[in-house]
Order: sequence, then C-alpha cells, then structure tokens
Amino acid sequence: MKVLITAGPTREALDPMRFISNRSSGKMGYALAEAAVKAGHETVLVSGPCALTQPEGLAKFISVVSAADMAEAVKAEFPAADTAIMCAAVADYRPKKFSASKIKKSDDTLVIELERTEDILASLGKMKRADQKLIGFAAETDDMEKNAIGKLQRKNLDWIAANRLDLPGQGAESNTNTVILFSVKGEQVTIPLASKREVAEEILKITGVNESCKGNLSI
Repeated sequence: MKVLITAGPTREALDPMRFISNRSSGKMGYALAEAAVKAGHETVLVSGPCALTQPEGLAKFISVVSAADMAEAVKAEFPAADTAIMCAAVADYRPKKFSASKIKKSDDTLVIELERTEDILASLGKMKRADQKLIGFAAETDDMEKNAIGKLQRKNLDWIAANRLDLPGQGAESNTNTVILFSVKGEQVTIPLASKREVAEEILKITGVNESCKGNLSI
C-alpha cells in the first residue's frame, strides 16, 4: 500500500528574515511515517521545517516550507496514494504582501494584512476517489468533538484524529499524545495517553491502514 503523510509546520514569509509559523514539531507526523514504514507500506513523507531526523526506509521524502509548497507537493503525490494522512499544521493565513527588504522597526504600530492559504485537506477531499482513504487531524482547545466531526464531514474525510492542545502531555511539542478517532461511519475510538510512536501505530490499526489489523478492532 502507498501511504502519503504530511508533518510539521509551514512558514509564511513576511520579509527575508521573518515568517509566521506555529508550534508544530512534526513529531506526530514523523511517528506516523515510521509506523507506516515498519508496517511495510510504501511511504511518502511531505514535511515542513522540522528539527527531526528523516525516518529510514521512506520511498520518498519531500521537504517544503510554505503552505503553497505543501499544497503543490501533496496534490502531486495524492493521485498515486492509497491512503493519505494529513498531520501537518499548515498555516491558515499568510502575509498578503512580502517585503523584499527587511522591515525596519519604527515607533509606529505595524499592521500586517493576512490572506487565506489553500485548505489542502479540503482540496484532497474533492480529489479523493472511492478507492482512496483520507485521514485528517484536528488539534483543538474548545468543542473538540463538535469541531472534529464538522471537519470530518465538510472535507470528505474517512477518519479524523482529534486531540487537545491545552492539556498536559498533549499538543504540538509533546513527546506523548492522546487522540479520539472519529469515522465517517460514526465510529469513535479513544487512544489513551502514550508515546507518539505508540499512538501512530494504533492510528494505523484502527483506521484500517494496516489491513491485517482490521479484524482486531475494539470499538
């Protein structure tokens, strides 16, 4: 099976020195890539800027910087994928104007106008064939279940993994995680707090990416 995975943050440039980004470390996405390789899948990892070592055994590693870069890479790889797991924390907004020169400080207030980036997950949902599986992530601080299920339905996903950003042991920079998986069929499965590698392995089993594990689900 060919599995496409995204990981890490994106950086949206303001000037040659500064950018807008987020706290994503890439640890969850890289753990998913490692688990997919371990399970024998042909794994493609598209990664934003991360201070992590590229997992061994990947079929392809694509390094990107901006949301536009990630959208281009993912849409090129998706048609050949059997499953796509979109774990990257892609910036929702970018500066509307890029300054070719470094913006100098002054006594005035600086106002930065932002514009929307492409919703990559929604784009893949529109591209998805009946024989493909699309899995997303929802990192939330409020109304996690409502927001995750809404995202699942709006973006034509098969599964979504939801987690809280504001609880101990969870969130972008943590080495551990706990997620609740929701499926388009109404299934709901909680993966208790564990290392991100263990959580990644459970995600692949529960969502059926590792087909040999489908008969062992406890939902």
